[in-house]
Amino acid sequence: MKIAVFPGDGIGPEVTAQALRVLDTLSLPGLTLFEGDVGAVAYRRHGRPLPEETLEMARASDAILFGAVGDFSCDDLPRELRPEQAILGLRAELGLFANLRPAAGFPGLEHLSPLKPELARGIDLLVVRELNGDVYFGDKGERQSPGGREGWDAMSYNEAEVRRIAHSAFRAAQKRRKKLTSVDKANVLETSRIWRETVIEVAGDYPDVELDHMYVDNAAMQMCRSPGQFDTIVTGNLFGDILSDQASAVVGSIGLLASASLGERQTAHGTFGLYEPIHGSAPDIAGQGKANPIAAILSLAMLLRHSLGREEEAGHIERAVSLVLADGVLGGDLGGTASTGEIGDAIVRKLVTIS
Repeated sequence: MKIAVFPGDGIGPEVTAQALRVLDTLSLPGLTLFEGDVGAVAYRRHGRPLPEETLEMARASDAILFGAVGDFSCDDLPRELRPEQAILGLRAELGLFANLRPAAGFPGLEHLSPLKPELARGIDLLVVRELNGDVYFGDKGERQSPGGREGWDAMSYNEAEVRRIAHSAFRAAQKRRKKLTSVDKANVLETSRIWRETVIEVAGDYPDVELDHMYVDNAAMQMCRSPGQFDTIVTGNLFGDILSDQASAVVGSIGLLASASLGERQTAHGTFGLYEPIHGSAPDIAGQGKANPIAAILSLAMLLRHSLGREEEAGHIERAVSLVLADGVLGGDLGGTASTGEIGDAIVRKLVTIS
């Protein structure tokens, strides 16, 4: 079992270090780790945010544990040299088209949500976001218009792209509560019309999953008004980017939420994927011991489950995290005072007793 570890920028190395402590505690046999540079640190060392040696490392692995990329000092670089191109490049080069972002509240932390406690208590959803298409990867440019400079970006999806993400979402829904909500804007966008028609076609292969459709503006409203109605959501790159961040906000803290980016490649152990916390690099608090490592640790749990087939160990990690939060070991993002290392210490201690 080979895991490529890319800590990246900002708080990425700090939270990744705690996830690796948890992994070490599990003492998995036959595990090999190797580390590479991505983001701003890679640009400074190698002249580009995704060096070829890092990409080769990724291709040779069974899974990738990713920290975060982003650095304010790189904001004025040409687009192709900015740190964020590392994660976009990995997704594209490795065919990672399905982003899974679970969002669920933890008992006793309902007060962190901006929603009423009774609404926050019911949040348990999964956003399945398509990653390799849509307006982010479409043609784009700048031109002159009567109103001055005009930027343009092309949004598009073909049936094959929609079909493969729809299959991923239906399979994910089968493992949850068997309800899938497809989010689009089919009333005004041709892209969304193709999206909806294709999702309906794929639904025929999954008679055990209830499918409904929702326009993205209504979905955003319903996520605040009644988030408990959602089980699994499938949507495109742009809408998924927005809705998955909104889902994290209604839970209460992005410091708690993990993600998986999966493709079609199968290894000897499971589905190849990249796993990362959704909180970003937060360079303003880097090096201060304030970062919450729980999202990185839960990303490790997703890696063990999806890419290494270690369901038992994944469950042990998730149980340890729940117990630590129930004990009130909270970082600053949750209103507590525990440092990055103290949270890691507490989770490792719980994990030892569980496993």
